[in-house]
Amino acid sequence: LTGLVSDGIVAGVGAVLGFVPQMLVLFLMLALLEDVGYMARVAFIMDRIFRKFGLSGKSFIPMLIGSGCGVPGVMASRTIENERDRRMTILLTPFMSCSAKIPIYTVFTAAFFPHSGALVMLGLYLGGILVGIVAAKVLGATAFKGNPVPFVMELPNYRFPSAKSVWQLCWDKAKDFLTRAFTIIFVATIIVWFLQTFDTRLNLVDDSADSLLATVGAWIAPLFAPLGFADWRVSTALITGFIAKESVISTLGILTGSGADVSTAALGTLFTPVTAAGFLAFTLLYTPCVAAISAVKRELGSGWKAAGVALSQCVIAWMVAFLVYHIAALLLG
Repeated sequence: LTGLVSDGIVAGVGAVLGFVPQMLVLFLMLALLEDVGYMARVAFIMDRIFRKFGLSGKSFIPMLIGSGCGVPGVMASRTIENERDRRMTILLTPFMSCSAKIPIYTVFTAAFFPHSGALVMLGLYLGGILVGIVAAKVLGATAFKGNPVPFVMELPNYRFPSAKSVWQLCWDKAKDFLTRAFTIIFVATIIVWFLQTFDTRLNLVDDSADSLLATVGAWIAPLFAPLGFADWRVSTALITGFIAKESVISTLGILTGSGADVSTAALGTLFTPVTAAGFLAFTLLYTPCVAAISAVKRELGSGWKAAGVALSQCVIAWMVAFLVYHIAALLLG
């Protein structure tokens, strides 16, 4: 019971609460820009660029928000009136690298690419955008044929922001984020705690290597062998990353015995610079967290479509990581 409360519920809730301050700042800045009248102009300016990829300029705002967190990014697609453009935006927003992945990037960059950290970080963000552009072209030529609707809108006048309207915008978005992400992660972390605490006979385990979670990780580990990281601890960390991306690092630290903050030496037992490059590519593109998938489900109105988004991103991530791993092997090996 103590483990359930401290390691399961408190740890899961704490992970969400840790993101609330930065999300509030993000919502505040966006609310100020929106109330001033600048957001409409950004969408208008970006329309010419986005139209080349089969989207309207209004898709820029959800993708920009998605770089902070995928949940409000997906929800921001509600501002797009055209159904085709809205659905395409929902499918493409998860390709933007959210802030929860930053701990993964920084730890692996510091451990394996200390002298080119800025280039690696920049490459990851640009890589996500590039894959999103390719996906937009493919979707525009297949499932979403046609051209985006003409962008006609009346630009509002610049004005001094109203404290009341800014507060209302912040409160609505923060409340929606907390209620949606909080409840889902609350349940999901309890499930992960259970899988990590008990074995197949429902006995308490002293070593997480004997747990149900390790068993599941061992089942899917062979899928990552072509990518260079077939260790069950890595696949287990990726599973917990589906709950919250920042938990990938803490899970690796726990499973390698180096604590919640994984050490460089511990990572060195699982990765090389070549396999780390493939791992970074995979974590960049694989399925967004369960809270973001839930937001996709609500906006698309179908659990099967949301599951398809998660599965398709895993397939794309696997293919890109495969290419990155073998290219890195040629360059660094």
